[in-house]
Amino acid sequence: MTARTVGVGIGADQLDTTDMVLNIGPQHPSTHGVLRLRLVLDGERIVSAEPIVGYMHRGAEKLFEVRDYRQIVMLANRHDWLSAFSNELGVVLAVERMLGMEVPPRAVWARTLLAEANRVLNHLMFLGSYPLELGAITPIFHAFRDREEIQAVMEEISGGRMHFMFNRVGGLKEDLPAGWIGRVRHAIAAVRSRLPVLDDLVAGNEIFRARTRGVGVLTPAQVAAYGVSGPIARASGVDFDLRRDEPYLAYADLSDVLRVVTRQEGDCLARFECLLEQVRVSLDLADACCDRLDDLPQGPVNLRLPKVLKAPEGHTYAWTENPLGLNGYYLVSRGEKTPWRLKLRSASYNNVQVLTELLPGCLIADMVAILGSLFFVVGDIDK
Repeated sequence: MTARTVGVGIGADQLDTTDMVLNIGPQHPSTHGVLRLRLVLDGERIVSAEPIVGYMHRGAEKLFEVRDYRQIVMLANRHDWLSAFSNELGVVLAVERMLGMEVPPRAVWARTLLAEANRVLNHLMFLGSYPLELGAITPIFHAFRDREEIQAVMEEISGGRMHFMFNRVGGLKEDLPAGWIGRVRHAIAAVRSRLPVLDDLVAGNEIFRARTRGVGVLTPAQVAAYGVSGPIARASGVDFDLRRDEPYLAYADLSDVLRVVTRQEGDCLARFECLLEQVRVSLDLADACCDRLDDLPQGPVNLRLPKVLKAPEGHTYAWTENPLGLNGYYLVSRGEKTPWRLKLRSASYNNVQVLTELLPGCLIADMVAILGSLFFVVGDIDK
């Protein structure tokens, strides 16, 4: 909305203007869920931005307190619906740490393989949907075709397409099916062979590069101030990855395969490039896990648990390198079968707060490019 003063001798550069408040959302096709942005505009330029969250809030943290340690896995599975296996994993790792539990090696390697497969699923979704938000429809068909390769083997082992529910406290639900490792190798090879097509189609497209290069630059100082993590932080030159720096599962034994992908530019293009390269790294890690699982002798994939599982009194903190960034689980137990408190630190919640720094000064046309490049899931924000 613009208020104009008309008079003799007044030029266009002297017109009085009034800022306009514009709400983007709470339902908008450029967001992965229900997010609202309150923008203050001066013409086409953003003066200030406030992300308003909570529209999807389901109170998962409170519900954790009235579910036992087996049931909370189902609740934690769902907040980031693109990273369900990784969400389950963080919860069971926290409970196992409280119990001082040593999980069988076969389960450790299978969990690592499935975590990397889940990472590929997550990243391919954003690699296809981000160009769609900028007006390119073709990449999402390629991304979904590749996702189906991984999705098929994940569905075979767990029975679920999105919410796998395959982790258990003490290991996994059941052993790997006969011949499954071979089918995983085939899926990995198929996805790897087609990644150059996605690279050329999107990252090599001059229109895409014009819309993303130098747009929404995030500095390392802003990363630190807002607790931004994952591929978004690494695209700004922050060389931190829990899988390498504080290894869990089998990542300590995969140090020769694991590469931490970083960029220095910190713009939308760098974030997309980081995500694309991380898919290649995850495919390499999954291949290495397949090799190790082939060499391991047959054995248990879980531990026998009591009928009523109670964690000892105390507290612990477990964190994992989820596909979208750092997920932390602060578990407090009073010795009961339910957690007294289970606080979830989700990656998307911190990552999206930095919009207050990224959007001011940008044009409305760049807003969607910046918003989409933060690769968030709103359920992961609202929990």
